[in-house]
Formats: sequence, structure tokens, C-alpha cells
Amino acid sequence: MKNPFKNMRFWAVAAFVLSLCVFSSCDSDNDDEVLLGEWQKSSDFAGVARSSAVSFVIDGKGYVGTGHDGSKRLKDFWVFNPENGDWKRLPDLPGPARSGAVGFSANGKGYIGTGYDGNGYLKDFYEFDPNAGEGNGEWVQIEDFPATARYGAIAMSLANKGYVGAGFDGNYLKDFWQYDPATATWTEQVSLKGAKRLNGFAFTVNGKGYVGGGQNNSVYQTDLLEFDPATGEWSNKKGLEEADRAGEEFPVSRMYGTAFTINNNAYLVGGTAGGTSALADVWKYDPLSDTWTQLNVFKGGLRVGAVGFGIGESGYVGLGNSGSFYADDFWKLNPTLIVEK
Repeated sequence: MKNPFKNMRFWAVAAFVLSLCVFSSCDSDNDDEVLLGEWQKSSDFAGVARSSAVSFVIDGKGYVGTGHDGSKRLKDFWVFNPENGDWKRLPDLPGPARSGAVGFSANGKGYIGTGYDGNGYLKDFYEFDPNAGEGNGEWVQIEDFPATARYGAIAMSLANKGYVGAGFDGNYLKDFWQYDPATATWTEQVSLKGAKRLNGFAFTVNGKGYVGGGQNNSVYQTDLLEFDPATGEWSNKKGLEEADRAGEEFPVSRMYGTAFTINNNAYLVGGTAGGTSALADVWKYDPLSDTWTQLNVFKGGLRVGAVGFGIGESGYVGLGNSGSFYADDFWKLNPTLIVEK
């Protein structure tokens, strides 16, 4: 089977060229521009550098694991405490090592499943209880994801339930499923509106879920979808294209972008917009006005396949790769500070 996570070796040169503009301001007219969003170096990830890992948050702590280090898949699992910056290793994820999996938290527990193990696509799923195992947490295998095995899916948490959908199983997908921890059951939901997609981004704000980006048949998707768990229905927000947002600023559509939520806004960082290009741009999305605002660039540089999560008033982004370079750093975003560009 062809490896779907084969490194894009030519990214390294293109990333360097792009970084000259990202960090030196290619437009001299914008030298005095000020933008929101201050990035500060956080505590480095304690495991090996990797990309295409998964993350979720439980009780104000970030959980990170799995991924690909450039040569092999991984199954180690870690917790980050933002109060003191400590990383602690927890029991490894059971089952095969993997990359391109999904993770979500629901009802005080974390969940990881699907992905690619280097030989085939996966559909197994595992539940992590942080309060079991004498404080180190404990894994239990739950019912497999009921649809086809896949990688590059999207996942989100809403109202103490988890949602998983889309991705690639040999074909592009748009199905959508709910997992209810209270009954330990999967239930099929209404499929995503519009196109199928691989490696899209997803986030939740104010009790609703949002999905955008990704690729379908080599085309980058520009739509932005909103899911209401109360009705089980999808609706379209304005897309990431000039036809929908004339006169507005908005991010280019992408895959492998990193999305997270702080308070009532979502944030989108990095990814790739096609070809050999990686991105370091940062955008804030306000769902009430359906508008995007550009923030200061990500100080960690050009990055695809990173993980991100919001805790309290801050966002955290780390790991990922740019070409053959794999990262193990983490960065903290204060979205309200104004910083001169």
C-alpha cells in the first residue's frame, strides 16, 4: 500500500524561501503595522519530535500522543500541565502505533482512534480515564468506529459527546458519527454538507461545531460548515473565498491546519495551501459575526500537522513538521495582546 504520510521532501527548500517573507516583512509599507496575538515559547514537548499527532483537553490539562517522527509511527502518550509547564508520560495507547488519528474528550474522559499504522487504515478506538490507574490514567478499548477504517478524519466534542467524520479510506469521505460515553454507543448523524474531505480542520464554539478546509480529489475546499447538535443539522457559513467575503480578510483554504478555541473564538494556525508551501499565518474566527481577523504569525515558523488546544485564556500549538524537519517545541498564544509587527 502506498504510504499516505510519505514526507513531502521538497518542502524544506520552499519553507526556507517562504520564511524570508514571514519573518522579515516582505511589504515595506507594513513596517509599522500592529497585530493582535503574542506568542511566547512554552515548555518543549518531552517526547520525540513528531507530526500528525492527536490532542485533547481534560480539566485544564492538555493530552498529546501518537504521530509520526519521520521514520516510524508512535503510540506514546503525555499530559501537559500549563500551571507549571510540566510534561508527564502516561501509559502508551493500546493497539498499533499510528499517525493521522483523531482525538476528542467527552464527559471527563479522552478518546483516540482511527489513523494509519504504516500498513493499513485503522478503526479501533480507546478511552482514557485520567482518574484511574493510581493517578497515571488507564486505557480501555471501546467499540470500534462503526464505519470504514480511515485516516485524516475530523473530530470534535459537543455536550459531553464526541463526533468523528470525513477522512480517507481509499476514497474521500463525508460521513459523520456521534459517540455517547453514557451508553458507549456510536450513532450515525447527517453527513457533512457539500464536499467530502481529507485533513480538514474542526473546532467547537458556543455549543456548535465547525468544519472547513481539507482536500477532495486534489481540490482544496473553501466551504465553512456549522453543525448544531440540538437539531443534528448542518448549515453553511460564508466560505473562504472572495466570492463569499468580498472586502473582508480571511484565511486561504488549507489542509493539515491546527484549530483550537479560546473563550468564544476559534483560532486557525498553519497548514499547507497546496504544492510545496507550508504556512505560519494565524487567524481568529468570531462565529457570531462570521468574520476572520489575522493575528501575528506563529513564532514557531512554517508548520503542518501540528497539534493545538485552548486552556483558560491561552492557546497552545506545537509539534508538526516542515519538510523533513520535525518539531518538538510548544508555543503559547495570548490572543488579546497587541504586538508591533
